[in-house]
Amino acid sequence: MLNTGKLLATKVGFDICGITPCKHLVVNERAYRDWLAKGYDSTLEYMRRNLDKRFNPENLVEGAKSVIVCGVSYKSPISGGYTSKDREKIASYACNRDYHKSIKKMLQTLLKELQKIYPKLEGRAFVDTAPLLEKQLAVEAGLGWIGKQSLLITPEFGSYVLLGELVINMECDQYDKPLEGVGCSECQRCVESCPAHAIVEPMVINTAKCISCRTIEAEQKKTDNNLHGWIFGCDECQNCCPYNKKAKQHTNQHFDPLFDPREIATSKWIKMSEEEFQNRFGSTPMKRAGLERIKKNIAGE
Repeated sequence: MLNTGKLLATKVGFDICGITPCKHLVVNERAYRDWLAKGYDSTLEYMRRNLDKRFNPENLVEGAKSVIVCGVSYKSPISGGYTSKDREKIASYACNRDYHKSIKKMLQTLLKELQKIYPKLEGRAFVDTAPLLEKQLAVEAGLGWIGKQSLLITPEFGSYVLLGELVINMECDQYDKPLEGVGCSECQRCVESCPAHAIVEPMVINTAKCISCRTIEAEQKKTDNNLHGWIFGCDECQNCCPYNKKAKQHTNQHFDPLFDPREIATSKWIKMSEEEFQNRFGSTPMKRAGLERIKKNIAGE
């Protein structure tokens, strides 16, 4: 199963894949509950739901035995490509088609291919929307480690990686193990580069300060209107990472950028109609925020 799963994952378009057994992530649960107790989730109310399921895939999917964790690179020339002259910046993942749909389709294809070999295999695909600790599962599956900005960092593709999981009802005769001898060491670039000082300590984010959350998630009372040019998402903590600077460009064409924010003038955004927004950006993650919200972000409201 281990090697077969990885080969098939590559075949359907993933760059990395690892498999880990289902288990209770006790240390993560303790840290997560402490994070909630400090109120760092701010307006992200969904982070408090399904706490009984979040820390063990067996509680989320009946009969679950293993998790196949897959990742795909999305690094493009937009990733880390902004300069001080660029007035409106968008997180590079959001310049592509909505990754939820692309990765879900890839996972479903992977599941069907596995079922041809293992007819009794059953599973469910997840992409970022279920109460599943996907980054920690990726660590357990040997794909990378959690950086000080709380993102998964992989040796080959840095943190410019999108994840998806198959939770399956089969045990493997062999599993991947967490990487050893890797990590961020003494590097503090992401902590120091966050313009909103949202990384309050390594791997702890105050979402009330985080520009990505402030430009996308449920609106909250603003104490700081300076978004530092970001109108949807924020890549500052990724752009400075040494692993990202040497990371490979993406190769899966499904993650090619559909537009370049550097080519869209401020006046164009301000004058944009709802119809034009839907035509140009309706298939991207930017649809989640909507044109009105984006215009407010541009105005710093």
